[in-house]
Amino acid sequence: MARRPEHAAPPEIFYNDDEANKYSTNSRIIEIQVEMAERALELLALEEEECKLILDIGCGSGLSGSVLEDNDHVWIGVDIAASMLKVAVDREVSGDLLLTDMGQGMPFKPGTFDGAISISALQWLCNADKSSHNPHKRLYKFFSTLFSCLTRTARAVFQFYPENAEQIEMVTSQAMKAGFYGGLVVDYPNSTKAKKYFLVLMTGGAAPMPKALGTEEDEKRIRYIKKREMCREARGKPLKKSRDWILAKKERRRRQGQETRPDTKYTGRKRSGRF
Repeated sequence: MARRPEHAAPPEIFYNDDEANKYSTNSRIIEIQVEMAERALELLALEEEECKLILDIGCGSGLSGSVLEDNDHVWIGVDIAASMLKVAVDREVSGDLLLTDMGQGMPFKPGTFDGAISISALQWLCNADKSSHNPHKRLYKFFSTLFSCLTRTARAVFQFYPENAEQIEMVTSQAMKAGFYGGLVVDYPNSTKAKKYFLVLMTGGAAPMPKALGTEEDEKRIRYIKKREMCREARGKPLKKSRDWILAKKERRRRQGQETRPDTKYTGRKRSGRF
């Protein structure tokens, strides 16, 4: 069995330059990260056709942030690994980036964000990488400050890899102690490879939990909807990553008042070493 990354070294050490570049250029990893980010965004249950400010916790090289951007949301990313953030800068992601330890809390003003997502990061807080680390206290510090910086109608969705039932209990109990409502959504619970854990937290009181994916009916529905949406979105729209697609994306950023690089004859050209 492969060794879990969080057992190998602290995240800021494990994700060095080599590991960050490998993580951010592996096509299989990119595909998985994008799929999980899309599912997390779905579980946020945001109102359609509205631009929201989303916090991406453990944003890494900005793979999940790109999903938020493609859905017309503005985002801010936090991560403890400087090498991962360096890759995000090189990729020219649209979100603002902050180097910080989530276990020390979220340094934002109350009510700043309309939602938060996190992909493959929460389980790192369950370890004590230093003698001063207490996982229970670090989790509570994180969740309590996150609760504060979200609006009172917001959700936070965490995809994570719990090691055992004790870790699930520790994480959920500290989240509820900090004021959140919600619980665990397990997609494809009967599949070894496809099973995914999502902690769905709500700030505005108890509400019905989202339905987990995994039944045969769900799988047929997802395939049908995805195919239908791809066909609908393809009509009359430029191919993704094409010059026209990039120009439209930059124009949308300008309308949102975001700083955007000027258009040049090189816009849309493939650059060496980029993906």
